[in-house]
Amino acid sequence: MSTLPPFVTPVIELTTARLRLRQWRESDREPFAALNAAPCVMEHFPAPLTRAQSDALADRIETGIAEHGWGLWAVEVLASGEFIGFVGLGIPSAELPCSPCVEIGWRLAAAHWGRGYATEAALAALRVAFETLRLDEVVSFTALPNQRSQAVMARLGMRRDAATFEHPAVAEGSPLRTHCLYRLNRARWANHAS
Repeated sequence: MSTLPPFVTPVIELTTARLRLRQWRESDREPFAALNAAPCVMEHFPAPLTRAQSDALADRIETGIAEHGWGLWAVEVLASGEFIGFVGLGIPSAELPCSPCVEIGWRLAAAHWGRGYATEAALAALRVAFETLRLDEVVSFTALPNQRSQAVMARLGMRRDAATFEHPAVAEGSPLRTHCLYRLNRARWANHAS
């Protein structure tokens, strides 16, 4: 099992070739609510989010980054300054087979899919996980039907566990309850990143 990372300050912000990963702004709320309400974006989640639910999620994410210095960063396109979603690191609240753990996750507006943004931003987040926070392992998980996210996990060099698990936050009987788990340890990261 991986130990949880230390808290760091100030807030870590990242820049890649095309993207900025940063703390959240008030102006992110409206486009974040729009992507959380989009059926195609939320296809592999129990339901789209209302504006109130989306704002509450943004509040939790923003507070977590302020407290820890890292988290699910807001992602903007450098060329335009447009907010497109989030990518980053989080500590799952549900008790999972890999707990305690740090996961890497992403949620981008559908208009920005297929451009490699999730992979580009996630690689920067993994660099923080392994080189700054010195984590032993990062995990990612998703509902079995979510092939797009699984493809990103594979591109990041993560390996899928043979066993699946039932996500406790998803209702029994839901086709989204069974999840796959991907893992990446620091040694594999070093080989993949070089």
